[in-house]
Amino acid sequence: MSFHNGEIAVQTKVGVRSEAERLSGGIRNFINPAAEKFLPTQQLAIASSVDVEGRVWASLLLGEPGFVRVLNEKTAQVHPSFPINDLLYSNLQNNSQVGLLVIDLTNRRRLRLNGKAQVERKGIINLEIQQVFFNCPKYIQVRHLETSTTESPSQSQILTKTALSNSDRDWISQADTFFIASFNPESGADASHRGGNRGFVQLMNNNKLIFPDYAGNNMFQTFGNFVKNPNSGILFVDFERGHTLQLTGKSQVIWDANNLSEFSGAERLVEFDIQQVLEIRHATPWCWKFGEYSPVNP
Repeated sequence: MSFHNGEIAVQTKVGVRSEAERLSGGIRNFINPAAEKFLPTQQLAIASSVDVEGRVWASLLLGEPGFVRVLNEKTAQVHPSFPINDLLYSNLQNNSQVGLLVIDLTNRRRLRLNGKAQVERKGIINLEIQQVFFNCPKYIQVRHLETSTTESPSQSQILTKTALSNSDRDWISQADTFFIASFNPESGADASHRGGNRGFVQLMNNNKLIFPDYAGNNMFQTFGNFVKNPNSGILFVDFERGHTLQLTGKSQVIWDANNLSEFSGAERLVEFDIQQVLEIRHATPWCWKFGEYSPVNP
């Protein structure tokens, strides 16, 4: 698979163009046997989608093993149990491009599937594959699913805001994991994972946060999308209580940050300007127990 010009521009700027080309051989346009074996065992995924105003969102999807299943090498089907109130389904009616990150927190494995979605009855999503590839296990904190049930979450509450509240700021300042969604109108949507030690995300004010970019796989799909379209989405998950915090806004890569030394291990920074906040309390009754930090966290 070839990279789009936004990805190529970032790879060239960082000086990893040849390595990225070598790694591109692992990006397939079909579900290979390794991915086909991995998917039916998973229970957690993150989806990237675009709303009618062009804003990008990251959504949490959960289900019992098999909620993501392979129909054939070009099609996967997603049938999540919850969250049931997420805006993903309405977004896909507007724009069929979707990025799906299926992640195993216990074993530090993650697979990205990007393509076009068709929403069927009862919230079932059929995904026509355009890209499939595994990512390395870097910066994934181990977590173990403690409760798993198909029952709908009780007393789910949706809060829409234009800025972060004090409780949101406390949540983000303690986070060790988040997920980021990006979108290139020419190549589609993508969802990715970011992790570090607690406090690796810093708040500038109620509408801006900043986070470090550590050494990764050098393909720069997310940053390449930022070059073409800064609209992006961030998802924080309260793994202990089942709440979600979805932010949509614009991302800007800071290549020569004066305060880079304040972020241990950072190679560059990303500023995220928040346009809207969507908090879902009790989005899921599931909870995860923290295991251990990634050994490569700075």
